[in-house]
Amino acid sequence: MGASQQMALDKIRFDSLTDKSKLDAQPELFIHIIPDKASNTLTIIDSGIGMTKSDLVNNLGTIARSGTKEFMEAVSAGADVSMIGQFGVGFYSAYLVADKVIVTTKHNDDEQYVWESQAGGSFTVTRDNSGENLGRAIRFPSGIEKTTEKEISDDEDEEDKKDEEGKVEDVDEEKEKEEKKKKKIKEISHEWSLVNKQKPIWMRKPDEITKEEYGAFYKSLTNDWEEHLAVKHFSVEGQLEFKAVLFVPKRAPFDLFDNKKKAEQHQALCPPCLHHGQLNAPAEQDPQGYPQELGQRSALSSSLRLPRTRKIMTNSTRHSLRTLKLGIHEDSQNKTKIAELLRYHSTKSGEELTSLKDYVTRMKEGQSDIYYITGESKKAVENSPFLEKLKKKGYEVLYMVDAIDEYAVGQLKEFEGKKLVSATKEGLKIEETEDEKKKQEELKEKFEGLCKVIKDVLGDRVEKVVVSDRVVDSPCCLVTGEYGWSANMERIMKAQALRDSSMAGYMSSKKTMEINPENAIMDELRKRADADKNDKSVKDLVLLLFETALLTSGFSLDDPSTFGSRIHRMLKLGLSIDEDDSAGADNDMPPLEDAAADEEGSKMEEVD
Repeated sequence: MGASQQMALDKIRFDSLTDKSKLDAQPELFIHIIPDKASNTLTIIDSGIGMTKSDLVNNLGTIARSGTKEFMEAVSAGADVSMIGQFGVGFYSAYLVADKVIVTTKHNDDEQYVWESQAGGSFTVTRDNSGENLGRAIRFPSGIEKTTEKEISDDEDEEDKKDEEGKVEDVDEEKEKEEKKKKKIKEISHEWSLVNKQKPIWMRKPDEITKEEYGAFYKSLTNDWEEHLAVKHFSVEGQLEFKAVLFVPKRAPFDLFDNKKKAEQHQALCPPCLHHGQLNAPAEQDPQGYPQELGQRSALSSSLRLPRTRKIMTNSTRHSLRTLKLGIHEDSQNKTKIAELLRYHSTKSGEELTSLKDYVTRMKEGQSDIYYITGESKKAVENSPFLEKLKKKGYEVLYMVDAIDEYAVGQLKEFEGKKLVSATKEGLKIEETEDEKKKQEELKEKFEGLCKVIKDVLGDRVEKVVVSDRVVDSPCCLVTGEYGWSANMERIMKAQALRDSSMAGYMSSKKTMEINPENAIMDELRKRADADKNDKSVKDLVLLLFETALLTSGFSLDDPSTFGSRIHRMLKLGLSIDEDDSAGADNDMPPLEDAAADEEGSKMEEVD
């Protein structure tokens, strides 16, 4: 029941923030617990907000009518007693030790009433005529008082006589006092013993608190078995006054994205991306320091949000990177600040993580953009064909391999004036010399015919086929539009159980096939297409190149079995196996000319 008393105190404290007169009836906030051995009762008194007659009927009365009797029957039947204190049934706990509960209460807006019930499904509410004025409080037989013994002399009668007769000088008076026999009796007095003597850690000075005390408080606050990574103890004075202790855990909590806990996360004070930090900040002027039904978002809490956000962001770690990326997606006001804390692997960082700020300091002379690549994992992207030209030119590329990176980079767009450019999309511009530009134009003209043949074979599978300036070793790759989904984003959206399929129609941009004119496979394919654009082997090879490009570019295959059949077909050609000996030829994969089969197989081996 202690939580109920604490909540009552919180409510009257909250009301007093806007109306100081609320505390006039009882300025002191306390909870007293008084045991009485003689009457075998336990009395709990709190100076909280109190209850009106309507509150007694609607709250305690409802519990007595519909819950108490059933609860006691359930306990008698061996039900789990751990439910006490949950879902507002903390009041039930009184009936575990008492047959009868009496509640005397006084609210500022009502008379003093007495509520009484014996857990039999009925209750009574009467006006209190005892004459004892509680001021503003709730008292019910359910603060610990202390009994002390005091020794006094048993010569009170003689002292009274001396007072009547007046003072008489006697040279032996001191001697007589020493020789006088004293009788000692016990006198019982009552003193309040303060139970919560420990001053709250956030109210103490930081230099007086040891590391062990911070650690113990952190573990009691979070139930974490590990020590905290960092702690920030600070106070704000001025228009706003509050004290706070901010802990940053070593790792994000397991229930970080548990929607059931959202109401407890003080979202008005900390954005969702910073909920991995543990904040304890009860403030005299902070409505969010009180129960959740009182914590309405206000101008005050909004003004508190920014300084606290900054405190947390200066102490974040790699374990909380995912939530920070969520912040970029959700918190446009702080996304630039949050971006400074992001860390990624890159083509030049090795096993270490690098920041965007450090990336900018390492940018090549003349480099105007920040390059990045998204994918399923670091291993999946570090040898991507999209990086070949960038690596050759010495440009650093960030590996964004967390699913939420796709959302974050879509909101960030730039950092310190440098545009974030995807290596897998159109719009990638790599600085070239005049000789390189001239050579590229010649290759485009030379491979123009092959590009048309490939487009005819693939049809609507691709929007266009062009000569690439981003691949160096691979024969080809598939890029997406600058403003559409990347291959990785398309993979993520396909994995959504409740995805909107209609969105995929206009967000999945058409693919552009970029071919590498300096690759031996593409050069041989060009020769065959120039010799006979209707060559049946060209179609088979184009389809195989397209499907392998889908995989190496991060896409998934719509028909893996057909792709497997094409691979098997190429293996037969390489092994000079007669196609007539194999049954079930695929109509979409026309057989190559028999007379040229062996020759084509050897050519494939050469170009491979």
